[in-house]
Amino acid sequence: MKWEISDRALGYQGFFRLDVFRIRHALFNGGWSPTLTRELFRRSDGVAVLPYDPVRDRVLLIEQFRMGAIESPQGPWLTEIIAGLIEPGENREAVAHREAREEAGCTLDALHFICDYYSSPGGFGERVSIYLARANLDQAGGVHGLRAEGEDIRVEIIGAQTAFNKLAAHAIVSATPIIALQWLQLNHLYIRDLWT
Repeated sequence: MKWEISDRALGYQGFFRLDVFRIRHALFNGGWSPTLTRELFRRSDGVAVLPYDPVRDRVLLIEQFRMGAIESPQGPWLTEIIAGLIEPGENREAVAHREAREEAGCTLDALHFICDYYSSPGGFGERVSIYLARANLDQAGGVHGLRAEGEDIRVEIIGAQTAFNKLAAHAIVSATPIIALQWLQLNHLYIRDLWT
């Protein structure tokens, strides 16, 4: 399949960037689409990590204010997993370790890659890499985050089954932790055998 970009312009540059495209693409039944105007919301790719203590069968979740959920009936404080953006020259694993320290005061051991996914490809260019991390969570907890970035992040350590129950009760509504926790639930016995 082919596509052609006839024009690209900067629509907005702030905390995020918005590019405006004039584009057309090949159609499944042959021929071409009309020229379309489409916006692409851009920021760097992200990395997310779910710390897991296989010995005590616990996970580390975080809670923070999220602007995207400002009109949610549940409110804008969401239960999530550690995540951050890749900075120039950084590899994905380094981001996982950096963000664990910044957002949760947590040190990670082994990383296990879960998947890459596009968070909302209809107009958002971010690709997220998700990892599970072996971690000793005995000392984890409290409130963390970088003041310079306006972060106020509460850490919660809960049993894996409790996390799965929260997932089933729809108490977790953000895609990244849903993907990570569903992966852990499907691979729970495998990963415990691997890491204990």
